[in-house]
Amino acid sequence: MDDQNKNLLLATALSFGVILVWFLLFPPPDTPPTDPNATGTETSAPAEIATPTPDAAPGPEPGTPGAGEATETAGTDAPRLAIETPRLSGAISLRGGRIDTLALKDYRTEIDEDAPIVELLRPAGADQAYYALYGWAPGQGLALEDVPGPDTRWQVAEGETLAPGRPVTLTWQNDAGLTFTRRISVDEDYMFSVTQSVTNSGGASVSLAPYGILARHGEPENLKNFFILHEGVIAMADGTLTEMSYGDVEDLEVDPAEGARAEVMRVGENGWIGFTDHYWMTTLIPSSGSPFKAAAKYDERRGIYQTEAVLPTETLAPGETAEVSTQLFAGAKEWEAIRDYQRTGVDRFIDSIDWGWFFFLTKPIFWLLHEVNLLIGNMGWAIIGLTLIIKAVLLPLAYKSYVSMAKMKELQPEMEKIKERAGDDRQKLQQEMMELYKKEKVNPASGCLPILLQIPIFFSLYKVIFVTIELRHAPWFGPFNDLSAPDPTSIMNLFGLMPWAAPPPESILALIFIGILPIVLGVSMWLQQKLNPAPTDPTQQMIFAWMPWVFMFMLGSFASGLVLYWIANNLITFTQQYAIMRSQGYKPDLVGNILSSFRRKPRTEEK
Repeated sequence: MDDQNKNLLLATALSFGVILVWFLLFPPPDTPPTDPNATGTETSAPAEIATPTPDAAPGPEPGTPGAGEATETAGTDAPRLAIETPRLSGAISLRGGRIDTLALKDYRTEIDEDAPIVELLRPAGADQAYYALYGWAPGQGLALEDVPGPDTRWQVAEGETLAPGRPVTLTWQNDAGLTFTRRISVDEDYMFSVTQSVTNSGGASVSLAPYGILARHGEPENLKNFFILHEGVIAMADGTLTEMSYGDVEDLEVDPAEGARAEVMRVGENGWIGFTDHYWMTTLIPSSGSPFKAAAKYDERRGIYQTEAVLPTETLAPGETAEVSTQLFAGAKEWEAIRDYQRTGVDRFIDSIDWGWFFFLTKPIFWLLHEVNLLIGNMGWAIIGLTLIIKAVLLPLAYKSYVSMAKMKELQPEMEKIKERAGDDRQKLQQEMMELYKKEKVNPASGCLPILLQIPIFFSLYKVIFVTIELRHAPWFGPFNDLSAPDPTSIMNLFGLMPWAAPPPESILALIFIGILPIVLGVSMWLQQKLNPAPTDPTQQMIFAWMPWVFMFMLGSFASGLVLYWIANNLITFTQQYAIMRSQGYKPDLVGNILSSFRRKPRTEEK
């Protein structure tokens, strides 16, 4: 077996092995996810959220019952204020002042235009309840009933509908002379601003701490549990990113001070905390430069996951007023929107997108894909454009590699003479081969470098296609209407000509009746092989013969955008290799190599 074929086989086998391990470790979900956005059914289970304890002042004993416990079942008995923006619709319940109903107008649960829009937040008492609430934790001189909590009935002081440029203001007054005000505004995208203030008209000093809470009742129904994707708690604390799955939160130690399983993080200047899903996120964001206590909690008795941002305790003398502003992100994890929020002061907010371990590749690859898509206006063609750019960047290395391969072909007669002279003397064979390589300035290992470099790029693009919302439901043309999903064509629907669907990805039939893109991928790999004659070794011949078709079936269930990238990469590589080898005086016998693979092999006579 010559060195060139050895290197090519080694590189191809390594690529196959890495992808196979990846496929085994990170298989697609076995069952289709339950639609998390269907209208929830009301239940009679009470929603009880424990009031946070102040971070730096004495407070009531954790778990003390009172006004700080929410008993709202569905919120239908409390008045509500509508939320209407170009991209959001929802409501604020006057019980607790909760932002507890929110839908994303730009996104639907399925590709079908008639599919319901995505629901992000739901009120307590509904199935999969998920909401944001704000309040004040009592400190010195106050009890739970003296501060507004999750069950407090607020009054409307200003506004009827929350919209961009049209904030709403809520007020509540206790019997001790404290007047609380909450002003809520929203921008054109997904950012809410919440300003909480309190005025002490009583006769004694009081201490209290403002807080924000995100509460989630149970795990999301559509939880992917996919190793490549983080879902659960996400927090940034002074430049340190923390990610905890729902299982991690359940396994936290019980914190006596918090009264639940909890992980507490002290943030000195900049940070945020919340929940992240595959494509959606809610995040509590205190003002930049403000210290606060961030906490992730799990109440196993009620099955509630909770993230908190508790700001420093305020001490008010009679006649004084304290005011604190925070932000709440609730929406889609759009790269452009999140980047803009980071530019306006949300520290490292772009890291809320799960870029993974290869962030140094996934971030620039996505940026480049995004920019190309802005120019072209079609994500499928943008993937092909991205492939062209990547191949252009790697062209110098590819050129050296293919030049080396052409020279190796030219040296083939001389190498055969060396093998004949050396006979069974392996040491002499290696020594003379190395002298020949040195004399002709040929590196036999260079042929595998372009293939090896494609592995991290392939995985990084797989990550980008899987986690970024910009690829969700992104069309290319014809039946390819979602590049983040497997190829929707199959022989069962005549490769997209018939209106019915292909076998679902979790079906065994999907592994057999693959789409047209995986088939094109297999053919492109096979053609690329035919630039070189088939190896003489029978085992090597068999491996090379089966490799394209194994990859074809193995990648049939991968995202069609990823298969499209690999097809484009194969075709560009084929063109580059053919042109460069021709320029070096070696003309690949493509037609002859193809015909030889169909010729019937003569039977060897038995001795």
